[in-house]
Amino acid sequence: MRKRMGGVAVITAVTFLAFYPFPALKEQTVKESSLQVMENPVSDGLKVKGFVLPDAQVPVTLVDTIDGDTIKVWVNGKLETVRYLLIDTPESKNPNICVQPYAREASRRNSELVKSGKLTLEFEQGNINDSYGRLLAYVYVDGESVQGTLLEEGYARVAYIMNPPYKYLEPFREEEHHAKRGKINIWSRLNFVTNWGFNGCLN
Repeated sequence: MRKRMGGVAVITAVTFLAFYPFPALKEQTVKESSLQVMENPVSDGLKVKGFVLPDAQVPVTLVDTIDGDTIKVWVNGKLETVRYLLIDTPESKNPNICVQPYAREASRRNSELVKSGKLTLEFEQGNINDSYGRLLAYVYVDGESVQGTLLEEGYARVAYIMNPPYKYLEPFREEEHHAKRGKINIWSRLNFVTNWGFNGCLN
């Protein structure tokens, strides 16, 4: 079925196709039968924050919020760490990196979002696991993109574009652009956001 999302034509599938890990990451596969897909979780074609809701999402149960872009969930009876696709938030718990500005705020906001409703995941063909074995996913609460909200509110930057094309890269870039233009949160600090991450530590 062809739908339009934020001005970008997107073809979504009711069931997952075969997934292929990209060369830079650890080879992992997820079998189609291992994921219970929730089809059409809400009315077809409903738009939220400029996104048309995907037809296929996997319902999960939140276990813990790790930081601004990582959570732990139960999915199909298994505990999984989920790293959010296409975004990066400042670090607060990496032992090799200082606590960065807006890291705690991003983590708190992420926690608020993922605890506020029904949590589901959507996967991107060819981008299922990272080198640490974490699931890579688009994360939704009641059908609303958590990544999109974090970008819009200036808690995240678009990052890790490792194996394009991605379904939602352009809408995410639009959200990032609005926050950057408005100098919201991470974008309010001069030279804080770089192409490689974030520059600076809390005093």
